[in-house]
Amino acid sequence: MTAPLSSLPPLTPFDYLKKILTARVYDVAVESDLQPARALSRRLHNKVLLKREDQQPVFSFKLRGAYNKMAQLPAEQLQKGVICASAGNHAQGVAMSARKLGTRAVIVMPTTTPQVKIDAVQALGGEVVLAGESFTDAYQHSLKLQQEQGLTFVHPFDDPDVIAGQGTIAMEILRQLQSLGSQQLDAVFVAIGGGGLISGVANYIKAVRPDIKVIGVQMNDSDAMVQSVQAGERVTLQDVGLFSDGTAVKLVGEETFRVTQGLVDGYITVNTDAVCAAIKDIFVDTRSIVEPAGALAVAAIKQYVAQHKTKGETYAAILCGANMNFDRLRFVAERAEVGEEREALLAVTIPEERGSFRRFCELIGQLPGGPRSVTEFNYRISDSQRAHVFVGLTTHGKGESPKLAKTFQRHGFEALDLTHDELAKEHLRHLVGGRSALAQDERLLRFEFPERPGALLKFLSMMQPSWNISLFHYRNQGADYGRILVGMQVPAKDSKKFDSFLKNLGYPWVEETNNPAYQLFLK
Repeated sequence: MTAPLSSLPPLTPFDYLKKILTARVYDVAVESDLQPARALSRRLHNKVLLKREDQQPVFSFKLRGAYNKMAQLPAEQLQKGVICASAGNHAQGVAMSARKLGTRAVIVMPTTTPQVKIDAVQALGGEVVLAGESFTDAYQHSLKLQQEQGLTFVHPFDDPDVIAGQGTIAMEILRQLQSLGSQQLDAVFVAIGGGGLISGVANYIKAVRPDIKVIGVQMNDSDAMVQSVQAGERVTLQDVGLFSDGTAVKLVGEETFRVTQGLVDGYITVNTDAVCAAIKDIFVDTRSIVEPAGALAVAAIKQYVAQHKTKGETYAAILCGANMNFDRLRFVAERAEVGEEREALLAVTIPEERGSFRRFCELIGQLPGGPRSVTEFNYRISDSQRAHVFVGLTTHGKGESPKLAKTFQRHGFEALDLTHDELAKEHLRHLVGGRSALAQDERLLRFEFPERPGALLKFLSMMQPSWNISLFHYRNQGADYGRILVGMQVPAKDSKKFDSFLKNLGYPWVEETNNPAYQLFLK
């Protein structure tokens, strides 16, 4: 057995440099391309380089760390076999490494894991064990099996050998710069889940080229590392967003937190729309489709350039994975337009009188900036005095939606900019006109839950029989999670009981009762 991490003296960047330089990864991994993103570079007026880890045999960087860890195990440990808990890229990395090394690999996955991922692991020779409904459940079960069967646990990120394996990416980037004709590199942008990748990258870069900034990137709803660094200690998140499943980690590693806290220069959080837009940007330049986690770095570069107004600098983005669920692409395509702000969503109120509808349509054709297409148009008569129209319009650049709203206002139409309103984008566009005089004492809430058989039924069964559902909207987006909008009639006397119910439900939720878009279209 190896000594616990906490009992060993902390490794320095130069210790890690040695481990990275001697890492064993190329028995299974390839040296992925460092490719200029020409279209994106032109748009941003900065040189963007893409480190193509989607080119690995398992379509992810995880192979590097898993193999480096396993290749250095003593023969007697290797003979007994290895075990890990994972529903994603790490599982495939461990399975492929085990096949190469001729050892047994047990992969514990949650029962909610999509069949495509189970099949991928089994195809590589991994023994799949399904246990529990979450990663935490699977992890606990893997520790039990480890003890019972004498297997060696291969951690997805919190292990120096795993970190060193991932650090070979930074070594390649700096070497590949030479072939691109310039040694200039101002910053490397790295997605963070548990922190293994950025720990390896930061250790190598700060040992060799400390002038290069290392910027960590997280989803705004899965920012465990950002919160931990701010707090000065590891913070466990109660919930994580499920869109970028590859980085949805509630608690970062002990060693990865130490390294990251000491070496990383800054952090950026990005939202779902920005990631969808980045997936499209990568596709335009490479004709490849990465998973959400793989696009985090590109989304961050765009945000960084917009914030700092840089020109002529060189940035590298690590495309860390491409295990994308094909059905999710419809959601990505829809939200990419909003993420790039190529579409403005507006709620426009017009007088319910003869000729006003025509006047409104004519104004759309006369908006400043030239001709634009109507991408969405929803209307239903609901009031004798006023009509509310939900309209989507193409834009010619970022920041146009507030200007369009003001143009409508100047011409006598009340207008509300909904471009960045999650409720409007996800649900209201499908529910316009759903007003009812019967919906008294209604509270409106958005929920997220893992997309698995029975999840919706479980949610409904947890409700009090006395709370009537007055509105419900759900649409399968092909993702690993579901989003629903629920209206519930909660009498004032039940408010405290209802608030307690929400806290104990166990699903991420946002109350939208006071959202102005809800007040316009559904109230």
